[in-house]
Amino acid sequence: MIEHVLPRSVVAVERREDVPDTELLPEERAVVAEVGRARRREFSTVRHCARAALTHLGASPVPLVPDEWGAPRWPAGIVGSMTHCRGYRAAAVARSGDVRALGIDAEPNRPLRDGVLAAVARPEEREQLADLVRADATVCWDRLFFCTKEAVYKAWFPVARTPLGGFHDVAVTLHPSSGTFHARTSAGGIWNAASFRGRWWAGEDLLLTAVAVACGGAV
Repeated sequence: MIEHVLPRSVVAVERREDVPDTELLPEERAVVAEVGRARRREFSTVRHCARAALTHLGASPVPLVPDEWGAPRWPAGIVGSMTHCRGYRAAAVARSGDVRALGIDAEPNRPLRDGVLAAVARPEEREQLADLVRADATVCWDRLFFCTKEAVYKAWFPVARTPLGGFHDVAVTLHPSSGTFHARTSAGGIWNAASFRGRWWAGEDLLLTAVAVACGGAV
């Protein structure tokens, strides 16, 4: 499924179920030493996906632990992104000489909780949302806005190292006919007012989004 939203230069591995016998490296075990069983399995399975993708890329396995901002630390020369939601885990990696920044996100294809949309979507996005719902009610467009902004942030932060102030710092336009989106940021940093291009895919129970910024290409 995730191949629908990623370029060929990116290697991705996905799972619909947790891998019960995944071994974590000592540094990774320390991260989840005090969490519940469900969170541990989620953490382990998404790293199983990441290691499989790294192996396919020819990279050596390393501990995949969060940095001080919560972003995964990838091997030198690699960019990557991980995501998980109920019933789905995935990781995507690429050579930093091919892809400058990478962000993926997965969300259930169901509406956001009451009251969340205002915090996620800007006024112009809420106007767009009404048109999208009228055109196709099978996609939970409010959740898709959330999903695209998560992917943008995951691509943005490892390069910019400047946190976005919130969801309203990213403005998204969805293009249903092509399964693409455009997003622009309004935060400071290296990509101030940058414009990102991404892809999205909607299944019966799952939404997937991705941003992959090619080296030498415009964001």
